[in-house]
Amino acid sequence: MTTMSPRIPRDPRRTRVLGAALAIVALPVILVPIEAVSYYVRNRSNGSIVSSGEMRKYLLHVPASYDRAKPTPLVISMHGGALWDAAQKEISQWNPVADREGFIVVYPSGARGNGPGHWRTGDRAGRDVVFISDLIDKLSAEYNIDPARIYANGLSNGGGMSFVLSCTLSNRIAAVGMVNAAQLLPWSWCTDTRPVPMITFHGTADPVVPYTGGKTWVAPRAFPHVPTWTANWAKRNRCAAEPFDSPVAANVTRRTYTGCADNASVELTRSGEEVMTGPAAGRCPNGCAGPSAMASMPPARCGPFTVSIPSPGSSAASGRSLSASSRVPRRTP
Repeated sequence: MTTMSPRIPRDPRRTRVLGAALAIVALPVILVPIEAVSYYVRNRSNGSIVSSGEMRKYLLHVPASYDRAKPTPLVISMHGGALWDAAQKEISQWNPVADREGFIVVYPSGARGNGPGHWRTGDRAGRDVVFISDLIDKLSAEYNIDPARIYANGLSNGGGMSFVLSCTLSNRIAAVGMVNAAQLLPWSWCTDTRPVPMITFHGTADPVVPYTGGKTWVAPRAFPHVPTWTANWAKRNRCAAEPFDSPVAANVTRRTYTGCADNASVELTRSGEEVMTGPAAGRCPNGCAGPSAMASMPPARCGPFTVSIPSPGSSAASGRSLSASSRVPRRTP
């Protein structure tokens, strides 16, 4: 005769606890694909163009206030080496400024646009110059871009590309800005004598692109001495020989060259530490620079670097001086 063991009744509380535990264990499995999709959406390009036989990508932001009937400024913001278009969007925080001021901003990807890339600012710079020119043509066909208000700026390697564009597309680029620009071309490479307004930010403690110039692990060539390089730009713009320095905030100084041809002023803002180059938008651990050139900057620490895009016909629009706290110029024919 088989003896049956007494059946233990199921405790509903234990069932609920077990179900909750399984849900907690399964939660990371569910969140991983959700986060992966979210990361992809945040970091993907939304435009492409074939230029010089290469598929090139970019990320475009058009403010909700865009009006096809009105000529609209365009800001071209270029990432640093080993980064990509969406990373530049997060670092620079241009989109909120574009929404507030009413301009279009585009983040093009350097070579190898499917992932981390770089700008070819050396002997092969021509293909990237053609890409930016083709991109301007494409966006001008799709939107009412004001040809007199097209600006270029960049971080590190992208700052070096801004210099290249000022020398090769000065008939299209109204002004340039850069943060900790990695300049690897000799100044003599730039044979264009047309004045181009320029604003640059650099940290004196930058270990990658030294403020005082010299070689580092990041590039085979030596970087230039930043104040000398800035002075060369002032000579190009036929500015007064002597600049004047003014304090911006604690440990931050702005050097300005005035009296320039076509009001194409030249400015160097120097931080006593490192200018922010990391992707942590909204934080400024080692010095900073504002959206007027490229990166996020708490105003209380680093000063009022803001952007104002003048409307056509305004008194600001008629000038060509470039100031971090006043106005952005128009390109005159």
